[in-house]
This record gives sequence, structure tokens and C-alpha cells, in this order.
Amino acid sequence: MQLHESIEVTKWFYIYFTENNGMAFGLELFSKIFLSVFRIVAVSVIGYYLYKIVKRKLNAGYIYCISLILAGAAGNIFDSLFYGLIFDHSYGQVAEFFPVGGGYAPMFYGKVVDMLYFPLIQTHLPNWIPFYGGEDFIFFRPIFNIADAAISVGVIILILFYNKQLNQETSKPQKHEDA
Repeated sequence: MQLHESIEVTKWFYIYFTENNGMAFGLELFSKIFLSVFRIVAVSVIGYYLYKIVKRKLNAGYIYCISLILAGAAGNIFDSLFYGLIFDHSYGQVAEFFPVGGGYAPMFYGKVVDMLYFPLIQTHLPNWIPFYGGEDFIFFRPIFNIADAAISVGVIILILFYNKQLNQETSKPQKHEDA
């Protein structure tokens, strides 16, 4: 697919090809290299934490949530690290896999591909609504990928069902176990 091309699966679900620099909703608050290094450090910390909670045999659901967050974060890292190396650009063309001259970006500078779009409600807001009246409105406008969904689901389930466990993990001092 070319950049910004879409395929309608149903009226409320599209495969929509877009790229972003890697932060949620395409925000650009930090440099690309800082974001890449931060992600690698964060995934390393989450991976170590996951190792420790598995070893302590904590609740399986809690472990699954942390695993979802780790897998999603790692997926976005791999996309950002390697996508620019193995594909050329998608502007007005279908990107070529392993192009002769190399990809469009060096390692750590690739973009993250997002493709899932769910415009559940598309309407026009009446003029009497303050600030947004008279404008088109789409409920659930974000375009995301499977990795983003894994992170979001993991975090939401943690907050809804494992808030007590999360608070206990962050507030109590850790016992040091002998090897």
C-alpha cells in the first residue's frame, strides 16, 4: 500500500497505512534518537521486572498484563529500528522491500507503521455545541497498530483489575533473595 491508502473492511473498520515517528498519536516531543534509546532502556527495565515477578510466581493475570506491555513496546522498537533500513519511502509509491540503495532511514530513525482505524461514529456536530459546533466529528479517530493495542490493553487491565497488586508492588520494599 502507498502512504495514506486505505482498505475498507467494514463501515467502521479500515486498514489505513500511515507512519509516525513513534510516539503515541504521532506526537514529536523528543528527538528520534532520544526516543529510541529511552524505549530500549524502558523495555530492558520492563523485561527485568517481568523476570522478577515470574520468579516470585505472582498472579498470572498480572504477569500477562506486564507481558502485553513488554511485547507491544518491543514491537514498536523493532519497527522503529529496522523499518527504515529495509524499506524505501512510501510517498506516492508502494515501498520496496530491501531497495538497492538502502532504506529511507538509518537504524534508530525509522518510522512506526500504524494501520488499524476504527471510525465508529462519523457525524456533523450541531452549531449550538460550544467550541466544536458546526464541525465534523469522528469518534475514535486514532490510527494504531497491534503493538499499541497490546500496550493499551495491558495498561487498562492493570488499572481496572490489578490496581491493588500494582500499588503493592510499587510501595513495599523488595526482599532480596539469596541466589
